[in-house]
Amino acid sequence: MTLEEKINQQRVKHIVSSYQLEGKETEAFADYLEELLQTYAMPLLELALAETLIVNWMNVPMQKGILFLQQTHDRLKNWETHSISSSLTPQEFQQITGLDPSPIFGTSEFPPPSIARSC
Repeated sequence: MTLEEKINQQRVKHIVSSYQLEGKETEAFADYLEELLQTYAMPLLELALAETLIVNWMNVPMQKGILFLQQTHDRLKNWETHSISSSLTPQEFQQITGLDPSPIFGTSEFPPPSIARSC
């Protein structure tokens, strides 16, 4: 595994740990997440996780564990056959995940932090 792949996986794991998405099924969750990491492009997986978070915030208690990953996986499968549509802006993605949105949205839509602060 290259350094870039390790860093990208850390971004996904950051989202998972930030929202404690594993739930009580830690081993099964880790296996399922690894399967998704091997199957889908990392930026697409990050976006799907963030989109699934938004949907689940409306539910109390928030869905976690395998069911959360199944919802994320369903979103990814839908994007395989339909166009990828996101309701998130780069800024919203960054607020939700705490991550740089440029790997998902590209750099032209989201100015570097040093430029954004001076505006």
